[in-house]
Amino acid sequence: QLQLVESGGGSVQPGGSLRLSCAASVLSSNSYTITWFRQAPGKEREGVSCISRGADITIYADSVKGRFTISRDNAKKAVYLQMNSLKPEDTAVYHCAAKTGFSCNFNPANEYWGKGTLVTVSS
Repeated sequence: QLQLVESGGGSVQPGGSLRLSCAASVLSSNSYTITWFRQAPGKEREGVSCISRGADITIYADSVKGRFTISRDNAKKAVYLQMNSLKPEDTAVYHCAAKTGFSCNFNPANEYWGKGTLVTVSS
């Protein structure tokens, strides 16, 4: 069974950067489409970015386009989310999720979820 562990969260000032990592437990992590979701206090969970199995497709929420970059290193069994120009509204718990499907979208129906890492953007 695939296990996902997020890391890299923390506190940062507006305009700063963080790099989140999503580590997968099994060798066949390239068999999964990976999506980053986030949930801010009192708000619904929202999709942030998705990367396909072969990294040939990436999508971003409009709110993060041009600031966030998703990537994956299948040899290291990891997916990354580089977050630049962070804003207070990016404050949330960020989760990575995996599914065996090929399509990249923000449908929350993923088979596997990590526990999340907290990102706080504040001056």
